[in-house]
Parts: sequence; C-alpha cells; structure tokens
Amino acid sequence: MIRVGVVGASGWADGSHLRALAALEEFEVTAVATTNQASADRAAAAHGVRYAFADARELVRHAEVDLVVVSVKASGHAAVIRAALEQGKHVVSEWPLGVDESEAQALTEAAIAAGVVHAVVLQGHHSPSARFAADLVAEGRIGALESVALMADGAPWGGSRLPAELVFGLDPAEGTNILSIMAGHFLATIERVAGPLVEVTARLPRTHDRVLITGTDRTVPNGTPSHVLLHGLMDCGATASVVVHGGNGPAREGFRLTLIGSEGTLTATPTVPGTFIHWGDWDIRIGDEALTVPDTYRTVPAAIQVGPPANIAAFYQEVAHAITEGRQPHPSFETALRHHRLLAAIAQSAAEDTGRRVA
Repeated sequence: MIRVGVVGASGWADGSHLRALAALEEFEVTAVATTNQASADRAAAAHGVRYAFADARELVRHAEVDLVVVSVKASGHAAVIRAALEQGKHVVSEWPLGVDESEAQALTEAAIAAGVVHAVVLQGHHSPSARFAADLVAEGRIGALESVALMADGAPWGGSRLPAELVFGLDPAEGTNILSIMAGHFLATIERVAGPLVEVTARLPRTHDRVLITGTDRTVPNGTPSHVLLHGLMDCGATASVVVHGGNGPAREGFRLTLIGSEGTLTATPTVPGTFIHWGDWDIRIGDEALTVPDTYRTVPAAIQVGPPANIAAFYQEVAHAITEGRQPHPSFETALRHHRLLAAIAQSAAEDTGRRVA
C-alpha cells in the first residue's frame, strides 16, 4: 500500500486526485494539507483521511506519507516539491511542473538527484481514447501520417472576464494561463497520439489588455495571451496546425482533432460536448466509420471511468507500477521538462513576431 499526502486538497484535487486515489487499491490517502486548518479538517473529514495540516512541510515530514501529491498553484509547486525531495518522498506534481522552463529544469535535476519516483499529471498520456488513436495511427490505419490539426476551446482562459479565484493567472509570473495550462495539456495529448513536435511557428494574440472580474465592475490588467496559434512539424514529418481559442466559456464544442494520412483521415471529437481533450472520451472516426475504444484500453474501476478522475486514476496506476518496479513513470518530471521547452519555443516564436521556425 502506497501512503499518500495531498497538498492543495480543497481545490482541483478535491474532485479529481482524491476521487481517483480512493478508487485504487494500491493507494491510501493518509494526509491532506490546505492553506488553513479549518479547510484541511473539512477535506480530511470529507474523504475519510486521518491527518490534516495547514502547513505542507508537516505533511511531507510525516512518517505515514510515502508519496506527496502537489496540487497547489503553479507558483507554489517548487517549494512543496523541494520539501518533499529533501525528505526522500516520491512526488506527483500537477501540470505545469514549474512557472517556466528554468524552474522546471531545476526541479527535474533535483528530483533525479534525490533518487525518488517523480511524475507529472499530464493525464492525456493515459487517456484510453488517445492511446487507441495512437495505436490506430501506428498500425497504419490511415497510411503514413501527413497532417495533424486541432481546434480547441481554451475557456475560461483568454476571455474578457474571469472569476475572482482565477484572476491570479493574468500575471505571467504565475505560470497559469491559456498557453501553459490549456495548450500545455492539449499539445501533450496530441504528442501522445502523433509523436513529438520538433519545430514551431506561433502567435499568442492578447485580445484583452484588461479583464473584468466576474460579478463586479472592477477590471484588472492582463499580461497573458487570449489565444494560441501554432504551426509546426512533427518528428514523423507530418505538419501540425493548432488553434486554442480563449473565451468566457463555458466551452461548447471542446475540440476537433483531425489526423490526415496518405490512405485516410481520422477525426476525434468529445463524446460529451465541451469536454477538454485530456479529460474525457472521444468519438473517433476513420472516414465514415465510427470506432469504439476497446474495453482493453480501460484499466480503472468502472465507478470512475467518466470525467476528470478517470484519466488521472490511470495515471496513478502507472505511478504505482513505477514505484513497485523501481523505475520512473511516464510522464515523469523529465517528460514535463520537455513539454516546458516546447511551450518556451512557442513563446519565443511569438515574441520574435518574425515567423521564424523555432526548434
């Protein structure tokens, strides 16, 4: 049994990580931490957890914690991760790993030096739909892959208004915006299906210099993109075209992924309209033929096979195997660093505004 402590248990982790971990027999959540004792106690009571802390450092030092899950704001990842590594604990970090490439590299080097298992939650890598689509491409069902195109909703990022709890992301230094969060997850999922991007040309338009705080008449300055526009080249030689368009939401379509091969075209759309590409199931077609994802691709308990916890649970199964087998899981911190470098190349290309391709 792998004993888990979750830092940031009252936010995103409440409906995703904690639900996924509770459904998996390999894990026991023994501790939670939030920013204050009252919310930590509530989270512990809601999920039947023994220990609750208002200080993440107490959680990472606890003898009944083997694996630390870091699910706080991206700008807070580094401090918690370093504290866990100093205690020799295995670490799972939410994406993004750090606020930028430099911080991600430093954390990756520290994790390797610590000799622990380290993983990042790019759950699209473990999507049954993405894995099935990847196998269809690898088997040559559409011939040689020639072109990849994605149109995806990035709301609520990039719009003219934001809820108060997300306003912090308008500061680029926080590392939480439509490029890092939405495009980061979407591109990781595309690469799971079609292989890595090797060069990019990009634009990051900022439509709104100020953003309204939802439910108020107050606006705040915005230093982050509203949309992500990308052309690129895949390692296999195929071209890539990606548009992540921001907005106020809710996302209505979700995404449309098109893979054009020499012998056919594969399309994928969300089974539940408005669902992000890394969250839920896809409706997959090759030409006019609808394909069903075989049950063999679904490894998590039936109770969590729908919604965000499903792919996160599959990710944790990989983490459990890695700990048992004494290896690194996928995606590891090293995988995360590679994706941070991709985002840095996109930002560099957009900043130059010359159309130059960036490796």
